Amino acid sequence: MSRKILVCLLVAMASVASTAPRAAEQLVAPAVPDGLEVEGPYKPFLKAHAFGTQNYICAPAATASGLDWLFIGPQATLFDDDIEQSLTHFFSKNPDKENAIQATWQHSRDSSAVWATRHAGSLDSRFVAPNAIEWLLLDVSGAEFGPRGGDKLARTAFIQRVNTVGGVKPPSAECTAATLNVKRFVSYEADYFFYR
Repeated sequence: MSRKILVCLLVAMASVASTAPRAAEQLVAPAVPDGLEVEGPYKPFLKAHAFGTQNYICAPAATASGLDWLFIGPQATLFDDDIEQSLTHFFSKNPDKENAIQATWQHSRDSSAVWATRHAGSLDSRFVAPNAIEWLLLDVSGAEFGPRGGDKLARTAFIQRVNTVGGVKPPSAECTAATLNVKRFVSYEADYFFYR
């Protein structure tokens, strides 16, 4: 290999390496209600916008009527700023927690995945829109590489759900003996920030 080609390759590699950290540094953590901040050295490295549903079923509950809407999980597709699908969001078994059913995010390109549980939530009206599900801070409870070693999500430590629209459970009065076991899929949108 000629010296000129080697120099060109080294310059190209250095330029790629120098742009990657800058892209990550440009992602700014969102303003959030007290208790939803991510503390310490963790920084957001990925943001995606979700379109999907929050899913509920009319089921027995400890209420006056004995029935209410039970949350059974999300189903959403997440897009990056270029409107390219980047993630899917759903409930699945977390192999790191004895197959407990938990919220899951899977990267569309490399199939890496993370599971998370609620750390804190807020309906602070200074941030959360009326008739929208709460904003959340989630602790990552499990991670898995993709089948070919994909690791985009593997080092995620925290996830924030912010800028929510819709998704609230149906009115309790609509869960009756006549609608027992009926499922409702309530449209929602949100931004998710991933920290490592």
